[in-house]
Amino acid sequence: MARADLLIEIVRAGAEGDQELFRKALEALITEERSKQHNILADRLAEHLDLNGKPVRPARATVAVPNGETRLYHEVRPRRGFVDLLLPALVQQACLELVEEHNRVDLLRAHNLEPRNRVLLVGPPGNGKTSLAEALAQELGSPMLVVRYESIIGSYLGETAVRLAKLFAQARTQRCVLFFDEFDVIGKERGDVHETGEIKRVVSSLLLQIDQLPSHVVVVTATNHSELLDRAVWRRFQLRLDLPAPGRGQRAAWLQMFENRSGLPLGYSHDHLARRLDGLSFAELEQFAQDVQRRYVLTMPGADVRGIVADRLKQWVNRAVEMPASTEEDDG
Repeated sequence: MARADLLIEIVRAGAEGDQELFRKALEALITEERSKQHNILADRLAEHLDLNGKPVRPARATVAVPNGETRLYHEVRPRRGFVDLLLPALVQQACLELVEEHNRVDLLRAHNLEPRNRVLLVGPPGNGKTSLAEALAQELGSPMLVVRYESIIGSYLGETAVRLAKLFAQARTQRCVLFFDEFDVIGKERGDVHETGEIKRVVSSLLLQIDQLPSHVVVVTATNHSELLDRAVWRRFQLRLDLPAPGRGQRAAWLQMFENRSGLPLGYSHDHLARRLDGLSFAELEQFAQDVQRRYVLTMPGADVRGIVADRLKQWVNRAVEMPASTEEDDG
């Protein structure tokens, strides 16, 4: 919507006392000003929204984070797109459609529709959940805001819910991808008899905040344990995408991509390496390839790539055999 139209909407909302229209138009105006790097103006406009995005009197506190206050997220500038990932066909199609919806939002709104903006990524650790969130941000041309749980989760009654409200208030006034890794930390099933009443309040607050998000904020959540999520949280997400561990074909394709981008032939066929590296996640394949690359660099100029790969294969096969079944290290 053009800036002039937004101003007219704000004036009309004020004249008619329509707080919902006022909130939506003001949030859209703040987002537009931030996209132009008019951050001071955007912060001043944001003073007129409370933590739930509702209009407030001018005397109310600002939504902007005061100097010295702990940040509730850290911002990541995305550096990879869909072309850098190996995605299941259905996942790639869904993500491309999501990006198209946001790129053609004016057409959708002409038909009283909004683009989808809530994505849940499910799968075992190390298979690209964080990377896909970053790629979505890159394709959308938005920053990626990664939620910091150490700043969100408090030890006092009600503290976590208040901080969640602050987090969403900060995200709401800019185009961004808001990323929750290990989402089951705060999205747990409220019926779990082992959980306290506090987690129920947190989940209820979370649901409220997600429902109120404008469509220009794309919230992406990732979990290794979807069975722990509250059923109402699960239903909030318009896209629920599964990222499984790679099969042999995907491992071979990943190794081909590594050779293309690094310029370092690995000395064996991709299919042979993929079979020998059975069970590895994408993150572990990256570690294996970098391990080979390090030894190659350190033994130049007479480096024997094939010998290095053979030696690394022995180490990695033994490592996979010795790894405890319960060990989980997730880079997303």
